[in-house]
Amino acid sequence: MLPSFMLKGGEVSRYVIGGADLMFPGISVPAEGLASFSAGEPWAVKVPGNAAPIAVGSTTMSSSEAIKAGLRGKALRITHYYRDLLWESVEGHFVPNAGFYEDAVFEDPVFASSVHVSDSSEVASGTSSDQQNEDKNNEVGESSDANVVSVPQQSSVTELDFQNIEQVTADVGDMKMADNVAADESIDEQHTLSAEDVDAYLDRCLLQALHTTVKDKDLPMPGSTLWSNHVLPCRPSGITLDVKKSSHKKLSKWLQAKSSSGLISVKEDKYKKETVIFSVNRSHPDYSSFKPEKRQEPKLPPSASEATGGSHSKKMLEVAEIYKPSVHVNPIFSSVGADKGELYSASEASDIVFKYIEKENLVKPTNKSLVVLDATLCDALFKGTVKKGSTYPTEIHKKDLGSTFVSRMQAHCIVTRGSESVVRKGSLKTIQILTERRQGNKKVTKVSGVEQFLIDAEALASELQKKFACSTSVQELPGKKGNEVLIQGGVIDDVARHLVEQYGVPKRYIEILDKTKR
Repeated sequence: MLPSFMLKGGEVSRYVIGGADLMFPGISVPAEGLASFSAGEPWAVKVPGNAAPIAVGSTTMSSSEAIKAGLRGKALRITHYYRDLLWESVEGHFVPNAGFYEDAVFEDPVFASSVHVSDSSEVASGTSSDQQNEDKNNEVGESSDANVVSVPQQSSVTELDFQNIEQVTADVGDMKMADNVAADESIDEQHTLSAEDVDAYLDRCLLQALHTTVKDKDLPMPGSTLWSNHVLPCRPSGITLDVKKSSHKKLSKWLQAKSSSGLISVKEDKYKKETVIFSVNRSHPDYSSFKPEKRQEPKLPPSASEATGGSHSKKMLEVAEIYKPSVHVNPIFSSVGADKGELYSASEASDIVFKYIEKENLVKPTNKSLVVLDATLCDALFKGTVKKGSTYPTEIHKKDLGSTFVSRMQAHCIVTRGSESVVRKGSLKTIQILTERRQGNKKVTKVSGVEQFLIDAEALASELQKKFACSTSVQELPGKKGNEVLIQGGVIDDVARHLVEQYGVPKRYIEILDKTKR
């Protein structure tokens, strides 16, 4: 009834039925390429040689996003799996077949003997299908359909029902594969790349990055940042670059090789235990002879364009400081007939107090820049601020009147992002970005306070995980003061830049603190 991901082997099932989410490295990609799917779709999980699913979950990203991420990260957020509490709570629950063990699931001996199931495809297709159909017809009789699979009889599920389920699954899988063979055929190329091919791709992507995204002002730059933010985005569509599959085996050795050729200059940071690129030799023959590709944005279908347009609304952030009348200034608002329950901008509040001055004729005749304070206005501006024994002022300059009056009101702010708008009491607090060291001399970056800018912490963590190719998590702050996003690595400046560029947060509302600097 559901499309399903096929695991690379039964050993991977130990993690899935142990409660872990399904990761892309554990999935066997068929020769036809990865099937098309969107984020949030329900998918099942199977093991090779077993027709019964072992788990059900929802996809965390679309197939196009998965390819861009190099088929890494979380593929399926598992919601229900074999032997979980839901399975155990059902009366008459049963083990689907002999391949299901207590802590793992392997191929079903009966199913494997009657139907050939390859590691890269759930349902056999092509020229072998006719032969399989003949075998199936011989086993289940003339009433069997061409694609029905012979399965052992179960106590709670009839053979016919199970066959119908497999029929639907096979049809859906074939439809998805047929629609996406042309789009995803390049995925299989990564499995056939030799070490020399990977070396060539690495050099090509590096030169593309040096020409397009790596600027001299950004140097020095950690090798990991160069790799994740510049080299990987330059790889051809459908190609997964892995330094381990090159002749260099390590990122540091590859960068040192490029340094030895004179293209770049690098230095080993012993404190951070990382290779850092310091300069680019833009007169190098390899750099001069390379012609960078002009990458065009792919045309998106209407639905995708709308989704993209919707994502741009996160940049439409507006923060307006407003003020509410307090007990100090309420008499002034009442005197001029203004609503004491409304919210006012600073200029509107200043207009109120000047309207009162005009109404009461409080401008000093001998000096038009001074305002004479009557009892009501004096209390509104200074009551409670003058020390005992001191005298209250009798005059105030016009240029100081507005700011003094506004300071006596209750500060609020309106935060608007797209069509969503909220009013928050008090001044807007800053977003805190903190980097510190943990055990093993590893850095971790913490981000808190994003909710007040209408930023979802979970969505931000997911974005940063893809952007920086690192692990992220979200935890609730004590006292229900919002959530805190944890990012592995010292990416404090990059996170601040992401909040400014992608979410439109003004720099004055971002506070950074790097505790790793000595």
